[in-house]
Amino acid sequence: MSSSRQLFSSGSVWEPIAGYSRAVRVGQQVFISGTTASSPEGAVGETAGEQAREILTRLTATLEQAGARLDHVVRTRMYLTSAEDFDAVTRVHGEFFGDIRPASTALVVSALVEPDLLVEIELDAVIHD
Repeated sequence: MSSSRQLFSSGSVWEPIAGYSRAVRVGQQVFISGTTASSPEGAVGETAGEQAREILTRLTATLEQAGARLDHVVRTRMYLTSAEDFDAVTRVHGEFFGDIRPASTALVVSALVEPDLLVEIELDAVIHD
């Protein structure tokens, strides 16, 4: 595959306004923007664990759109609004990544863009087969 740049959109009205893509694939590398459990009706999931499950489900679908899979993920970054949610969020992360075990970082931030959002996750993948 060539190293041309492919952009993937979620259809969010914010992508053209803020000048970003849902995901970018360059060659065998895929970079997915920070993802929350937001919806027009508010957050999907009341707890950080529920939101993490929704986010990782969305990230899995975006990987597939870009021609990648979960086992191609090499790094995740998790942003939490409360350190108390670390256990719940990392347990859900473990359900999705199990033996894949990408490099991972978890950070506590003061807030996300909406007050009902408790978690944001971004990831990088390298397609190796």
